[in-house]
Amino acid sequence: MPKFGVQQTRGLQNLQPRRRKFKKAQKGRVPVRTGGSTKGNYMAFGDYGLRVKLGLRLPAKTISAIHGMLKRKLKAIKGLKIWLRVFPDIPVTTKGTEVRMGKGKGAFDYYACRVPKDKIIFEIQGPGLNTEMAKDAMRQAGFKLGVPTEFVITNDETRQPKKEDMPPTTIPFLQAK
Repeated sequence: MPKFGVQQTRGLQNLQPRRRKFKKAQKGRVPVRTGGSTKGNYMAFGDYGLRVKLGLRLPAKTISAIHGMLKRKLKAIKGLKIWLRVFPDIPVTTKGTEVRMGKGKGAFDYYACRVPKDKIIFEIQGPGLNTEMAKDAMRQAGFKLGVPTEFVITNDETRQPKKEDMPPTTIPFLQAK
C-alpha cells in the first residue's frame, strides 16, 4: 500500500496529462508563429536536437516510439540524456467510419500535441556521444514523423539567446513631465 506523499512517476508509455478540466477539446489548428515568436526554436538542454520544418499534430504514440528508438539506438552510451520538448496534452476524439451524423462528439481516442514549424522536439546529450551517432539516430527519428526534419547542433546560432541580448518587444513608456 503506497504511503501518502510518495510521488509516483509516469513512464513514457502513458504520455498523458495527470488531469484535465474537460474530457474533450476542439480540434484547433497547428500554431503559426507570427510577430517574431521563437519559443522552442533554440537548443536549451542538449548538444544535438531534432527540429521539425513543418507544423504537425503529433500523437503520444509517435513520441513514445521515437523515444524508445533513440534509447535503443544509443544504448551503448552511458549517461545519455534525452529531453522531450513537447508534451501531448490535447485529447483527440473519433467516431466510427459508418456512423450517421449527429448524436454528439465521438469518444476519446488518444492524446496529441500541436507542434509549430521550426520547433525542436528532441534533444540528446551524453559523454562519448559523437556527431555521427547522434545524426544517424536523429535521422531515423525523423523517419517516424512524416514531415521534413533538421538535425541541429548546439552552437552560438542555435543556443537560446540571453534576455539582455534580445531586442525589447515594446518601446519603454516615457513619463510625461
